[in-house]
Amino acid sequence: MTAPEESPWTGRKVLVTGAAGFIGSRLSLRLTALGAQVHGVSRRKIADDTCVWHTADLTDAEGTTELVRSVRPDVVFHLAAEVNGSRGTETLVPTLTNTVVGSVNLLNAAHGLGARVVMAGSVEEARPELGETLTSSPYAVARWAATGYARLFHQLWDLPVTVLRISMVYGPGQPDTTKVVPYVAQCLLRGEEPSLTAGKRRMDWVYVDDVAEALVLAAERENAVGRVFDIGTGDGIAVRDIVTRLYELAGSTATPPFGTRPERVMDVERFAHVEEAADVLGWRATTPVDEGLRRTLEWYGRRL
Repeated sequence: MTAPEESPWTGRKVLVTGAAGFIGSRLSLRLTALGAQVHGVSRRKIADDTCVWHTADLTDAEGTTELVRSVRPDVVFHLAAEVNGSRGTETLVPTLTNTVVGSVNLLNAAHGLGARVVMAGSVEEARPELGETLTSSPYAVARWAATGYARLFHQLWDLPVTVLRISMVYGPGQPDTTKVVPYVAQCLLRGEEPSLTAGKRRMDWVYVDDVAEALVLAAERENAVGRVFDIGTGDGIAVRDIVTRLYELAGSTATPPFGTRPERVMDVERFAHVEEAADVLGWRATTPVDEGLRRTLEWYGRRL
């Protein structure tokens, strides 16, 4: 009988920034299941045993360097950022410091240690290689700048870094319950009526565990170094269609109250160009949206 092939992650030390967040927590579980020794980073103390926890603020350059040098990871997954789609000027400084400065500090700390870095970006950021120049929010600009710095660290200082521009992630355990899927799901489960825009904007919805798998593959593939990949389904589904599906899956016969909330200005429709991730990473999203929404409803239903 042939012995089972050992996971390439067995015994490898990984550092996950933003490990207490939505994608980071699912990624940490996946890496642990693969046999990796996972070190998580959070600004606040975490009282659980899912990984080895470290408390750090990535906007502190000295503290970030000390953290990375103490862990000495084989791979760094950098997911920490200020995720806020608001168009208000109050988001300028938080997105600049937490997304851009935090990323630069992390990249600089990883430089010279021989660690692979896989960094989360966003499909919201403009993709100049596709002729895109319009940016929709301070968050989108900050993500674009952080991706630029990642490219700089690779091209100028040979840091082995890969960036994944991730589409609209949904799924169980999303802590920001102002996002449309957890917000509507919880309203339906509580018997409350949500406040909704007209919902005409199409978005590329990708299930959280599919995203975690893409991050793992990006760290495994040597030919992914120095490259930027879109991660999504490549398909656009209008927000109102997602809401309607949630109503149907929840067994609600009510009519969603579309148009009770004003539209957000400067929304840009962007969908993942999935071919490169498929060719290089061997990755495609595999969770159908109805199945992902069903799992999400069930998860929140067990907790309400």
